[in-house]
Amino acid sequence: MSLLIEKIVFGGQGLARNNGRAIFVWNALPGETVEIEYLNQKKDYAEAFATKIISASSDRISPIEPNFLSSSPWQIISANAETKYKQQIATETYGRNGGLILQNNLPEIVSDEANFFGYRNKIEFSFCEKDGIISLAFFGRGSRLRHPVPSSLLAEPIINQVANDILNWINKVKIPIRSLKSLVVRSNNAGEAIAALFIKDKMIFTDYPELFPHWLGFHLYYSTHKSPASIPTELLYSSGQNYLIAEILGTKLKFGLLNFFQINIPLFTQAVQDMAAFIGPTDPVIDFYAGVGAISLPLARNRTRTTLVEIIPEAIKYAQENIMLNSLVNVETHCVPAEKITELIDSESIIILDPPRTGLHNDVVARLLAKHPPRIIYLACDLSTQARDIAKLSEIYKPIFIKLYNFFPRTPHIEGLVVLDAYAL
Repeated sequence: MSLLIEKIVFGGQGLARNNGRAIFVWNALPGETVEIEYLNQKKDYAEAFATKIISASSDRISPIEPNFLSSSPWQIISANAETKYKQQIATETYGRNGGLILQNNLPEIVSDEANFFGYRNKIEFSFCEKDGIISLAFFGRGSRLRHPVPSSLLAEPIINQVANDILNWINKVKIPIRSLKSLVVRSNNAGEAIAALFIKDKMIFTDYPELFPHWLGFHLYYSTHKSPASIPTELLYSSGQNYLIAEILGTKLKFGLLNFFQINIPLFTQAVQDMAAFIGPTDPVIDFYAGVGAISLPLARNRTRTTLVEIIPEAIKYAQENIMLNSLVNVETHCVPAEKITELIDSESIIILDPPRTGLHNDVVARLLAKHPPRIIYLACDLSTQARDIAKLSEIYKPIFIKLYNFFPRTPHIEGLVVLDAYAL
């Protein structure tokens, strides 16, 4: 079946229609005519990927990896076109979900085109086997099939080096494919890495991978088959450290192997600098969904009060260590869901929000509307829920600043920063 692609939509696929039904197509760009193979079909829509490009867009380039759809499906798009498409998607999403009409021009997007590859500081590999040899692998787009990969082009180089060292050990000690679950490798933008291998059986070995300079830790976990791929059940072996330290605006930030930390540290640093411009040097700050403090702690020096709220105990533990590591004062932490401690929100503090993809809990929105703090600084990894939340806040708040960040080049993902000021009441 051949289809004409109308546009790129939120999520990164090309949109086509067949007898009125929407079809979301990977490996397809606006204006192209393509032949497709279905990934899944629903009553009202279907997902597919283009198997043949009958007429190609001028924005199309050749992908570098044969299995690019597994990890970075926008390898087919030129750098300029990627910027254009992401700006268009953001404009449409903010308008449709948030009622924001961006007049005259598209929102600014910050990119680092010199580092469109090799930027990720965390990669999760799966495994596959052929002729008795185990390889690193990624899952196919929209399927449970695994495709062998020698490495990840998106990863910082140290990650691929460590992953292949662990892979060589796996083949040496002959861990069966049925026992292998996943491999997580993290780095810190300073050439250092730590890694964790998750297996589905409790296994003991006579030797383990040897750490080398800049590979600071290896950890082997048993993970029950009932849990997701990278959820530990029991630690079987540990060598070296289970944390890394990155630096943002002169602040050292310690983070763990498995807790959240921003993927693209250089661009995230730019986002934090942009946020700083909207916070006075002594303004009290409340940082919801704070993680290890990567946003608020670099901005905490000389502040009268900085409050961090985070649900994950391990993240709060690292946040507390980061406070001591940087000799910060007037900083407090709370390990509790944001919606359970909304009483912290007052009418004097600047509010920083960096929620998960689900966006803000309704109780958080309600408290913001009730107390109307003067300014909200909202960084989001999902523009659709961010726009939804902005619409909910619009009875009191108006956006004064919108900026996009291409934290994930060669993929459809976009981060958005919106600063909201309260109307004079």
